[in-house]
Amino acid sequence: MGSALSDDLSGLAEAVAAAFSASGPLARADTGFSARLPQLEMAEGVSQAIEGRKALVVEAGTGVGKTFAYLVPVLLSGRRALVSTATKNLQDQLFFRDLPRLREALALPASIALLKGRASYLCRHRLGQAREGALLSDRMAVRALARIEQWGQATSSGDMGELEGLDERSEIIPLVTSTRENCLGSECPEYHNCHVMKARREAMAADIVVVNHHLFFADLSLKDSGVAELLPTVDIAVFDEAHQMVEAGVQFLGQNLGTGQVLDFSRDLLAAGLQHARGMAPWADLAGACDLAARQLRLSAAEGAGDVRAIVKRRWEEVVADGALQAPLEELSAALKQVATVLQDHLGAAPDFTRLQSRAMELAAQAARFQMRAADDRVRWVDLTPHQARLIESPLDIRAMMTEQRAAGSRAWVFTSATLGDDPGLSWFCEAAGLEDADKLRLGSPFDYPANARVYVPPRFPAPNESAHLVMVGRAAAHCAAALGGRTFVLTTTLRALGIAAEAMKTELASLGVDLELLVQGQAPKRTLLSRFAQGRSVLLGSHSFWEGIDVPGDALQCVIIDKLPFPPPNDPLVEARVRHLKAQGRDAFADYFVAEAAIALKQGAGRLIRTESDKGLLVICDTRLLHARYGARLLQALPPMAPLKSGEQALAWLRELA
Repeated sequence: MGSALSDDLSGLAEAVAAAFSASGPLARADTGFSARLPQLEMAEGVSQAIEGRKALVVEAGTGVGKTFAYLVPVLLSGRRALVSTATKNLQDQLFFRDLPRLREALALPASIALLKGRASYLCRHRLGQAREGALLSDRMAVRALARIEQWGQATSSGDMGELEGLDERSEIIPLVTSTRENCLGSECPEYHNCHVMKARREAMAADIVVVNHHLFFADLSLKDSGVAELLPTVDIAVFDEAHQMVEAGVQFLGQNLGTGQVLDFSRDLLAAGLQHARGMAPWADLAGACDLAARQLRLSAAEGAGDVRAIVKRRWEEVVADGALQAPLEELSAALKQVATVLQDHLGAAPDFTRLQSRAMELAAQAARFQMRAADDRVRWVDLTPHQARLIESPLDIRAMMTEQRAAGSRAWVFTSATLGDDPGLSWFCEAAGLEDADKLRLGSPFDYPANARVYVPPRFPAPNESAHLVMVGRAAAHCAAALGGRTFVLTTTLRALGIAAEAMKTELASLGVDLELLVQGQAPKRTLLSRFAQGRSVLLGSHSFWEGIDVPGDALQCVIIDKLPFPPPNDPLVEARVRHLKAQGRDAFADYFVAEAAIALKQGAGRLIRTESDKGLLVICDTRLLHARYGARLLQALPPMAPLKSGEQALAWLRELA
């Protein structure tokens, strides 16, 4: 990077302090900038971690300004860095906004690169194949393909995120992007123009590379995206939104076999066979046998599960009872091995056949794996959706992988989020990530919560397990929203609860004679709902994906209502396995796991309310266990220091004052 500090990091702390000072480069570049003490504390902590090549875990409350607090020391250090965040949107924000602004303000020549998973990039080869032979379902799909073609001629990055208005669920996207399974690698006729390879080359040459957690873990597991090559070359690894790391890691460090993968394979096999070796083998029969085996596997996995319209997690023991999966897995394995044998005679006909053969062998190996017993430190389950079954085997946490990565080289590791625990040791995060030995820093929000925010727990309210509970949540939300004229979020712990609360709220608003728009998760894409909510006179009701990452500053949002305490579902197979693991260690699984998880989720949900120094609002939690249960005080303490209200009259008076 060429910074004066590259060879001597002893001056890093001084340079960082100067950058954040009232007369420093950040203040000169932005007249609205003013350093906050917690931000400077965090920046100093990050500087020390970089200088000492140590691990640092930082919990920084809303408003600390954690992004600048880690980026400024990283940039001024002159060292090579990998920055990972939770989503592609946050990646774009870092790459297109935060890093260029800071690079310019600090007058540093650092080169930056953005690296996403291969499914985020246009594949020129597959676009050509789709143009020639794709069977599209309707005119909308035909138009989408034509639009992608037109854009594909002009784009330099190939990042599908450039295409505004393209639905992420579009059937076209898998046809024009590659996967690890179907990529032809150096055998591809478009290899030298490949957008994925170009992004990786840029990443390997850059000073700072921005990735996301899913990509980071998927690559360490599969060695597919370039991160595994990149990590050994960096001096600093930063993980923002680190509270999402463990679940991302568990998802990708495991093994899975999806019937959708097999259907994709059989479709690609048939297309390649007819294109490159028509009449040379019974391609339709071979593809049909794989297709049939996959469908039979899904039917067997769904046996006894009832109506599957959303994602259902089924216990492995429940699904494999009476050997229900043994025969379909054997049939699938046999069909795939037959394909691999036939392909052996046609490898010279096209590069597609070599890749298809290795895909057949990999899928057959996974089918064999799931016929054997899982290791004791891993858990298995089946994810069922309306379209496929996924057999999953996963570790319980990311301890082993993170310990291995940290031991592999001397570098600084920084992990930060607004919510990482509810104790000084930040044990909720550090235990699962094997970071008990890391330095810890907890920085509260600089916002004046006691003056600007109130929290109310209705003392006389049906218990969450009572049938009247959700109806009362909807009615209470209606009265809050009526007092404010909208400007209210209702967060529920389940999708089922969402519909009941929304219906009750609609009925109550009608009886009050108040006309407000109810925006319910699933009615439209998240971005569309948020845009409509910001226009006013509306209430937004959402479940899991609305508890975090939603930023509505100012008067547009002044009331957040949470239906009940967000404990993990006790019958989830991964939750059950973690509970068994804790009990085997002689620990209290309820206190150490359930309450700790609820505290983190509650902090995330409550964090939607106050987003700037001038924001004001009310948090309502409709769960009397906060007042009566022995763990209630611990959960209330996990929240920002909002002033408590004792009655519904006080709560409505506060809302009317805000309105």
